[in-house]
Amino acid sequence: MNDFDSNANWYLIQTKPRQEARAEEHLLRQQYECFRPLRAAPALTRSRRVADEDLFPGYLFIRLDCNDNWYPIRSTRGVCRVVAFGGMPCPVPDSLIASIRQRTQASAANAVRFTEGEAVRVRTGDSEVQAIFLCEDGDERAVILLNLLQREQRISLPRSSLQRLTAHAC
Repeated sequence: MNDFDSNANWYLIQTKPRQEARAEEHLLRQQYECFRPLRAAPALTRSRRVADEDLFPGYLFIRLDCNDNWYPIRSTRGVCRVVAFGGMPCPVPDSLIASIRQRTQASAANAVRFTEGEAVRVRTGDSEVQAIFLCEDGDERAVILLNLLQREQRISLPRSSLQRLTAHAC
């Protein structure tokens, strides 16, 4: 197994379809260091909860010494194969793993979630108006209820233009 020495490198594992979590769980039980990048994504159910989805569906990273026995990895539940080129597993640079970790952590920290019926501020350019948040419309958009000309209108717009109403600009 891996003792986190300097000879260890990251490698890419292809998992069986929709079995990334299973493969990660079983590899962790075998004391391997794994990295499965996730991102927060809106669930498709009406429960309004946030679910995590794989950033790279069908793949995860594992840290191994090139002298490690690869057979237990290939026979692990959920694992399809170790990604190789010319029959040799290709190491993934540590800098790439660090960059992916940094980006997934930053996007998770910046993700602002709103609840249905919450009052929000819509900012477009120099103007801002108050609206009611209705629901998420994919990863990057939201549906709001806006009062225009004495009528409530449903509008889909980028989530980046929404702010919590309680936030005050200095």
